[in-house]
Amino acid sequence: MARTGFCDSKALLDLHKKADERRAPLRTWANACGPIDRCQPVEVEESKMEPERRWERRPSAHTSEVIIMGFHEDSRTCKAADGCVEAPVLPYLHSMQGLHSLHTLVPSLLRHEVEIALENLDLIWDRTYAWDMFLDMMRTQMQYSFPNADLPRQFTDATRAILVEWIIQVHELLQFQEETLYLAIHLLNHSLRQLKVSVANLQLLGMVCLFLAAKKEESLLPEVSALCSLMDHAYTKHQFLRMERKVLCALKFDLSFSPPLHFLLLFASVARCSATVVWMARYLLELSLLEAQCVVFLPVQLAGAALWLARHVLQECPTPEGEAAWCLASSIHVGSEPTLLRIMHILATAAAKASSQETCATFIKYSSSKTLQVSRHPGLNNAA
Repeated sequence: MARTGFCDSKALLDLHKKADERRAPLRTWANACGPIDRCQPVEVEESKMEPERRWERRPSAHTSEVIIMGFHEDSRTCKAADGCVEAPVLPYLHSMQGLHSLHTLVPSLLRHEVEIALENLDLIWDRTYAWDMFLDMMRTQMQYSFPNADLPRQFTDATRAILVEWIIQVHELLQFQEETLYLAIHLLNHSLRQLKVSVANLQLLGMVCLFLAAKKEESLLPEVSALCSLMDHAYTKHQFLRMERKVLCALKFDLSFSPPLHFLLLFASVARCSATVVWMARYLLELSLLEAQCVVFLPVQLAGAALWLARHVLQECPTPEGEAAWCLASSIHVGSEPTLLRIMHILATAAAKASSQETCATFIKYSSSKTLQVSRHPGLNNAA
């Protein structure tokens, strides 16, 4: 593999050095890789409406903040005749005057929109199981957060941020999918808390987590020797494979993860968000990877806060249909208001200082024309 972006054979990460002495590699090609097509904003197509359901809100057994809308079949509901395509309800939702009619429509309409969104985002192959998969994503995400943001004594938040930024740049160089990046950082967060790793092996751990994430998400993988060359052969192939075994054993071979990016794209599709809003939200969401304090929040909370902050920053002119779609997406309860406001404050602060930080790879990545230059939007300077 070509060693693009390297000008010498020094170690890429010098975590023991001071900030002003440390090199920041790989920034020249930060915009070389375009976005993955299946993560682009999609148009929601018309489809057959599901039969009417009778719904009730049931709080999750694990937390009082996450509420999943459960449902059960109403035996008195009649199914639609075969071949009958119902007119889309969402464009006319804003014309309803009675709250009773709105509350009656929201459950079945939300399920319909979630199923279409999952299918259009290529997250499912068969719409039959779409809603069940969404409910499972909401239920199982509890295991993806941490009780606190504390790191082992030898590491600091700044050290972690440097490592995460380097992983972002290597991920961009290898042209991996966005899901691979979020899974790699998730594996890194777990490994830092379950393994005893020295600062000297921190770069090796980060590359191993990226490699494991690629094994799960990618169809083509680089050779281990190529990954070692990206670290300027600071580690041998034997050390790489031994660290991989340690990580897998510490994680008990559990690489499952519902990334916040999936929730973000799902909410944006249901809410009919514009491409600019989606790119802005994706930028804010990726900034959360650099913030160690964000590991205590659920993926759905991070996604919801990023999308709401993006709308607040851009201040796009509202339309009746757009507001109706946003109300529908907001019916998915993702967390308490104080929690979401706290996340929005963290993301707004990170975005306001992103261009002046040493870890600015994400800022550069989202400053290209392909990403609509959302990281340079003047509204981010006043968002905090």
